Amino acid sequence: MVVITIAAVAAIGSSMFSGTKNQYEEIYHVMLADPKLYHDGIFSDAFTVKGGTYQFRFVLNGDSPEVLTVTLKGKSFSFSEDFKLEGIPHDTGISKYYTWKYNGQDTINIPEEQELQISINPQGNVLGPVSVYLVK
Repeated sequence: MVVITIAAVAAIGSSMFSGTKNQYEEIYHVMLADPKLYHDGIFSDAFTVKGGTYQFRFVLNGDSPEVLTVTLKGKSFSFSEDFKLEGIPHDTGISKYYTWKYNGQDTINIPEEQELQISINPQGNVLGPVSVYLVK
């Protein structure tokens, strides 16, 4: 009886988590948490991407750069955006806390497969941790 109960709980738990899988395909990711990743205050890298529509996602906290300039350049594509950090207050009645997000144009359409050069400029805040994702 105990074995059946454990198996049933495991099956229910497994089915609950199967619906929470990430619905995005990660195309590019960098975690900027070390000043050594920057050259003259700017992070640079290159990667290949297929044509299609993509979105930027960020994992950040209150110490992340207030403005994060992301630039992508390829043979038939160019993009630059100043993402601005916004603290969103939440008042529960007994406490107040903030969640954080970057505001800016986060959806891009790349016309064809190509190599892209990415540069990320934290506007001098090379100590503020932030992860940058490009997802499909």
